Amino acid sequence: MQAASALARLAAEIVRCRRCPRLVAHREASGANPPRRYRDETYWARPLPGFGDPRARLLLVGLAPAAHGGNRTGRMFTGDQSGAWLFAALHAAGFANQPTSMHRADGLTLKDAWVTAALRCAPPANKPAPDELARCQPFLLTELRAHRRVRVVVALGRIGWDHYLRARRALNWPPPIERPRFGHGAITRFADGTTLIASYHPSQQNTFTGKLTRPMLNAIFATARDVLKSPPRTTGFPPHGTG
Repeated sequence: MQAASALARLAAEIVRCRRCPRLVAHREASGANPPRRYRDETYWARPLPGFGDPRARLLLVGLAPAAHGGNRTGRMFTGDQSGAWLFAALHAAGFANQPTSMHRADGLTLKDAWVTAALRCAPPANKPAPDELARCQPFLLTELRAHRRVRVVVALGRIGWDHYLRARRALNWPPPIERPRFGHGAITRFADGTTLIASYHPSQQNTFTGKLTRPMLNAIFATARDVLKSPPRTTGFPPHGTG
């Protein structure tokens, strides 16, 4: 209940955010001038909080909402092809009750998983500026503090991977046991027992070119499930440190 309350307060704060003028202008312009196929829809056009199971042991960290995906539907990875790949893989591994994510009222629920991102607004050309990512970081820090049960983190893309590592350093959480190196399927373990798994982002740039295939993405969440089934590793550090 404590985690759920903290996450609900955070969600309300995120939705009100207008810290980045460029992002505010882009998210609102995308909703005001949508592609023809979405012209009968009212866009969310606000920042997106994370969503899922407040008691999750699996955390997913992506890049940002898509202008005509999450920025339209009001939920992370919902209403676009990246989400179609992601939730099919989560469903196959038992973390979602259905393989699709079309809109906020479609009945999707996550089991033992929470989805978030480094940036909460859709950036132009999917390229956030460093100062925008820095302004968004406090949201991720608060989210990580609330999720005290997380044992496995899946970073969807290099930016999600980088920003999870930066968040850990900002929170003064225990360090990695080995030097982190990004690559699809690469695993980094931390001294507090957390496991970080790197994945290519399920963007069309990767899925259309074959850089990321469905079996590759399914394997990421099968690995996450296997780690969660194993007994927690004992270390000399408390879970997630004291940040």
